[in-house]
Amino acid sequence: MPVGRGSVTAAAVTHTPGILYPLGDGLARLLAPNPSPFTGEGTWLHLIGTERLAIVDPGPADPVHLDALVEAIAGRPVEAILVTHTHRDHSPAAAPLSERLGAPVWGCAPLVVPGNQEAGFDTSYAPDRILTDGETIELAGAAFETVHTPGHTSNHLCFAWGHRLFSGDHVMGWSTTVVIPPDGHMGAYMASLQKLQARTETLYHPAHGEPVEDPQRLLRGMLTHRVQRERQLLRLIGEAPAPLADLTLRAYPALDPRLRPAAEATALAHLITLEERGAVTCVGGTWKV
Repeated sequence: MPVGRGSVTAAAVTHTPGILYPLGDGLARLLAPNPSPFTGEGTWLHLIGTERLAIVDPGPADPVHLDALVEAIAGRPVEAILVTHTHRDHSPAAAPLSERLGAPVWGCAPLVVPGNQEAGFDTSYAPDRILTDGETIELAGAAFETVHTPGHTSNHLCFAWGHRLFSGDHVMGWSTTVVIPPDGHMGAYMASLQKLQARTETLYHPAHGEPVEDPQRLLRGMLTHRVQRERQLLRLIGEAPAPLADLTLRAYPALDPRLRPAAEATALAHLITLEERGAVTCVGGTWKV
């Protein structure tokens, strides 16, 4: 679920949902039929392997999508269904797909803290195995490493596979990522970007957008963008203390109105992090320096 740089609109649809697109080295991807201003063309799920498979982020529980995915699997054994995080465009297909294929669901932990789940979360998610940071698993004849990258959500995982990283929503190929408090945390998100900067993967496969062929450059740009947004909010508050809604309108003047709630949430995430550092304070709903 992204909020882009400045004005955001839905990405042009150039791929067909339900079609298996090979990426080489035993990797292919399939697009779910859920285009929107928040998902771009839709959610990409990835199939790894040739004779035996692993699946990353099965997507929404759409019957047409599930049928297309089962057809793409073509009777091959699925050793595990991997889930990066529990937003509704990523994990809901895991349970019905597991039931149809007899494959286990492995991945991020469920979010179970009362009141800490915004409406976009899949509260029915129940993995057979919860994966932790730095864990190595063997699937489809290859080794995968789990990389905990909290920020977009507190339970977000990436999966490293050789020189490739399945980056979920933490790093996407078409837009920056929304961070929605209280579960999303901007400080954690920026720390996770820095964590990926220290790694060696050279090709990212996000759940939205195209593969990222120069991830280090993108990571630098994403961190710079977030630092600039922090500075902008500090400047705006210094010019005129204001409530969150007013600050969001001033910070995102050309924003698609459909994305205003997401932009407001991301601005709030920045403000909370700045407040934790002692740079701003909120009094009676008004943010001040």
